[in-house]
Amino acid sequence: MPVLRMRDARFFARGAPVGPVTVDVAAGERVARAFPSARDAAITALMACGIVRAGAGSVLVEEYDPRVQGAHCKRVAGFVPHSPLAIDESEFERYVTYRAALWDVDPMRAIAHAKLLLERLDGVHEAFAYPIVGALIASPKLLVLDRPQSAYAGAILAAAGPRAVFSTHVNDDAAAAFAPARDDRTVVLR
Repeated sequence: MPVLRMRDARFFARGAPVGPVTVDVAAGERVARAFPSARDAAITALMACGIVRAGAGSVLVEEYDPRVQGAHCKRVAGFVPHSPLAIDESEFERYVTYRAALWDVDPMRAIAHAKLLLERLDGVHEAFAYPIVGALIASPKLLVLDRPQSAYAGAILAAAGPRAVFSTHVNDDAAAAFAPARDDRTVVLR
């Protein structure tokens, strides 16, 4: 069973609807998808981890439906927003402790894990590294990236390790950066 399954998922709000989006992401697979706008990419990423509910179609995070099992989806998927995090090194442990409380992870374990993750993200600006660390401290099965910086693709994918990764982008080149291996476990969708 896929870690993420979206079938004709659509979101309706002010402006044009987003979707339909159909995608499967298996355990350990990397799927990068380009969208026509930043809005479409951002909303699709939010739907993929159950933060925003699809107004039509279906989204399953593992076997959980975000419309009725949102808390379960948040235990499976870690979300990394596009916007950088405006904290500095002096606030990092407090941020990790906060994220640990959200995930119900022992704070000391979370801080130790966060420091290891930061080593893997060496070279990634802290404003972009900290949200990735915050999403990964509970070891989710799926990492959802909203328009990540393509310059950091190698470091982000190394930090993600063997977990499933779904990333949204606004152009094919950025999407291709998150699928460098081009093997049977990496897919770029248009």
